[in-house]
Amino acid sequence: MSIWEALVVFAAGVGAGTINTIVGSGTLITFPVLLATGLPPITANVSNTLGLVPGSISGAIGYRRELQGQGRRVIRLGLTALIGGLAGAILLLALPSEAFDTIVPVLIGVALVLVLLQPRLARAVQRRREANGNDVHPDGGAVLIVGLLLASAYGGYFGAAQGVLYLSLMGLLIHDTLQRINALKNILAAVVNGVAALFFLFVAEFDWTAVLLIAVGSTIGGQIGAKVGRRLPAPVLRGVIIAVGVLAIIQLTIGG
Repeated sequence: MSIWEALVVFAAGVGAGTINTIVGSGTLITFPVLLATGLPPITANVSNTLGLVPGSISGAIGYRRELQGQGRRVIRLGLTALIGGLAGAILLLALPSEAFDTIVPVLIGVALVLVLLQPRLARAVQRRREANGNDVHPDGGAVLIVGLLLASAYGGYFGAAQGVLYLSLMGLLIHDTLQRINALKNILAAVVNGVAALFFLFVAEFDWTAVLLIAVGSTIGGQIGAKVGRRLPAPVLRGVIIAVGVLAIIQLTIGG
């Protein structure tokens, strides 16, 4: 990896850590950058997952005030995320690499649709809350457990727009403020990335240089996202994510 490639990977890590803390979808920045450096798709994905763990933890620490009083949710939903994330990591290595090459462009496409529709999803969440009032289950109930299990399995497998999935599910099924839900989202993302990373350390190939660059960058980005992320214009963020995601699809389907 050249010095210029290393700087780009580091910058991508900062951007991913920032966006992951605010919304999610940081993988749509780091993953295509790693592909552009010449890493194979699975190696890039594993390296990306390992590198984003410190960023997830950093973002969760930045939102620690919003986590007060959510201990029960953290334990219950965190265990669900752990099981789902491990299942997704196992699935990544169990399936042939050709399957990953085929599936990932589709996953990125779905993730981009979720990012694009996020404002509409947010309005739907608000309407649902107004219609149900305090009748929404405080912890989401069994429906949320199943939904988070599937979303976490997806996160362990690839992870792009995982945070958007979490925010959509919990926003619809938990009666609480969006900031507190976002804090919980950061914890769940840290759990999924952490368990997948621990699994990958022993059984998968990865690039230590890429891991370290993304780790340092995403840690810085996590703090940026927690402190000033609420002031960043959401439409601009969505536009950047969508543009990078389209480039990733082109890279995988044509350039690869």
